[in-house]
Amino acid sequence: MFRQRLHAIVTKWQRLIEIARNPYRPERHYMRGPGPKWRAKHKTQSGVL
Repeated sequence: MFRQRLHAIVTKWQRLIEIARNPYRPERHYMRGPGPKWRAKHKTQSGVL
Protein backbone atom coordinates (compact mmCIF):
# COMPACT_ATOMS: atom_id res chain seq x y z
CA MET A 1 0.00 0.00 0.00
CA PHE A 2 2.77 2.43 0.94
CA ARG A 3 4.73 1.56 -2.21
CA GLN A 4 1.69 2.24 -4.41
CA ARG A 5 1.18 5.68 -2.88
CA LEU A 6 4.87 6.46 -3.14
CA HIS A 7 4.91 5.36 -6.77
CA ALA A 8 1.87 7.55 -7.54
CA ILE A 9 3.50 10.57 -5.88
CA VAL A 10 6.81 10.04 -7.66
CA THR A 11 5.04 9.60 -11.00
CA LYS A 12 3.11 12.85 -10.55
CA TRP A 13 6.27 14.75 -9.57
CA GLN A 14 8.12 13.40 -12.60
CA ARG A 15 5.28 14.49 -14.89
CA LEU A 16 5.21 17.95 -13.30
CA ILE A 17 8.96 18.36 -13.78
CA GLU A 18 8.68 17.13 -17.38
CA ILE A 19 6.00 19.74 -18.11
CA ALA A 20 8.01 22.52 -16.44
CA ARG A 21 11.17 21.65 -18.39
CA ASN A 22 9.47 21.52 -21.79
CA PRO A 23 11.70 23.77 -23.93
CA TYR A 24 9.10 24.45 -26.65
CA ARG A 25 7.52 27.87 -26.32
CA PRO A 26 5.19 28.65 -29.26
CA GLU A 27 5.21 32.39 -28.53
CA ARG A 28 8.93 32.46 -29.43
CA HIS A 29 8.15 31.18 -32.92
CA TYR A 30 5.25 33.53 -33.67
CA MET A 31 5.62 35.20 -37.07
CA ARG A 32 5.35 38.95 -36.82
CA GLY A 33 4.98 39.73 -40.50
CA PRO A 34 6.79 39.47 -43.80
CA GLY A 35 10.57 39.36 -43.64
CA PRO A 36 13.28 40.70 -45.94
CA LYS A 37 13.05 37.80 -48.42
CA TRP A 38 9.33 38.40 -48.91
CA ARG A 39 9.92 42.13 -49.35
CA ALA A 40 12.63 41.51 -51.97
CA LYS A 41 10.39 39.11 -53.88
CA HIS A 42 7.35 41.42 -53.85
CA LYS A 43 9.17 44.69 -54.41
CA THR A 44 7.39 47.00 -56.87
CA GLN A 45 9.21 48.82 -59.64
CA SER A 46 9.13 52.10 -57.73
CA GLY A 47 10.80 50.38 -54.78
CA VAL A 48 7.83 50.89 -52.46
CA LEU A 49 5.66 48.02 -51.27
